[in-house]
Amino acid sequence: MIERLKRYWTIIRRPSVHFSLGFLTLGGFIGGIIFWGAFNTAMEITNTEKFCTGCHEMRDNVFAELKTTIHYTNRSGVRAICSDCHVPHDWTDKMARKMQASKEVWGKIFGTISTQEKFRDKRLELAQHEWARFKANDSLECRNCHNYESMDFTRQSVRAQNMHSTYLANKEKTCIDCHKGIAHQLPHIPPGKAPTDTPGQIVPKEGDEALAPPPAPGTAAPGAPRTGG
Repeated sequence: MIERLKRYWTIIRRPSVHFSLGFLTLGGFIGGIIFWGAFNTAMEITNTEKFCTGCHEMRDNVFAELKTTIHYTNRSGVRAICSDCHVPHDWTDKMARKMQASKEVWGKIFGTISTQEKFRDKRLELAQHEWARFKANDSLECRNCHNYESMDFTRQSVRAQNMHSTYLANKEKTCIDCHKGIAHQLPHIPPGKAPTDTPGQIVPKEGDEALAPPPAPGTAAPGAPRTGG
């Protein structure tokens, strides 16, 4: 057994002595394809709605809220899943986000948001992280689906027309400035603890009608804020 292991080790250390260059090149090419295919498949699995909602922390909290919104059920049947909004589409940024998200495994292990009470306590902090990320990339994940150039202002409310044709057009605001709470309920912000407005940012306040969308037809999130346009 030991001799066999030594022989295998010798082959691994000096493969060119035992195999031709063509064989090694072909083997490396095939191995690379298999590795890349497996890696890419694993990445795509982690982007699925089934994977994202596989734990009760997500399934019983934010996903339950998402199902009451127009991003989940709407007249056109186009649904946004978790990764559409929370994972960059560009490959490099996606890999960086995946590595950053690996620390969430520790949160799962130690039960950081394992109960609804813990989730509510951390909710504002978690939301602010995402708001800051959207603000920093000019709401890129929103714009992957919603194109300003393709907007038909005649089919929007007067208020929406004004906001889009002025603040969005001149880049004074970005989507997340006005649409916090678009897919999940706004977190509770204790009186006196709301962050200070900064240029180009709108700070949400619980019950603020300017920040959240109307619920999907026939549904309503209990206590969730809504807007008229």
